[in-house]
Amino acid sequence: MDQSHGAKPFRFATEFAVAPPGSTGDAHATALEVAALRAEIEALRADHAVALSKARSEGYMEALGQMRAEREQAVLAALDALHAEWEVFGEARDAMIEALRGEASALALSIGEALAAQALREAPGEAIDQAIGRVLSQIARGQEVTVSVHPDLAEDIEARIATRQAGDRRRLNLVVLRDDTLAPGDAHLRWEGGGLRLDAAERRRAVAEELAALGV
Repeated sequence: MDQSHGAKPFRFATEFAVAPPGSTGDAHATALEVAALRAEIEALRADHAVALSKARSEGYMEALGQMRAEREQAVLAALDALHAEWEVFGEARDAMIEALRGEASALALSIGEALAAQALREAPGEAIDQAIGRVLSQIARGQEVTVSVHPDLAEDIEARIATRQAGDRRRLNLVVLRDDTLAPGDAHLRWEGGGLRLDAAERRRAVAEELAALGV
């Protein structure tokens, strides 16, 4: 078979592009530039990380400082409110204590008067007899003492004086006088240079003095 028409001989030699002189140095320079760019990028990344961390830290500290300031302001406001409430409570407490003291004093006085009235009803001559005993311990022996009482109590007082005389070696110079102007249980004792009156007002003052001594 004839293949001479249209056939081209096969070329065994292949042409390759030859790098121009000095291309090796350019590649090295490019590699250095790439390395420098990479280092710069890494440095920028590191700086960015540091800046970001610093910003976060500063933001945290600023927020923490603001929170502390707000907390201190809240605490101060709460303390001011507490002090104001305490002052109001203190004033109310003092008023309550004063009111309770007054009520307690009035109640104690009423109880004292009730007890005195009860003692007067049960033993109307007892207080007079005790007063006679106090007078006898203060005056000279044999000095005359007149005891004015309501007529209804005259016999009771005379009987008490007789009981005293029986138990005392000295002569008791006691004279009972009937005075219908005195209330039952009241009496007026007189002796030379002195006197003693027993009445409701005196008993009330005595009770009040006892309560005052107790700080009521």
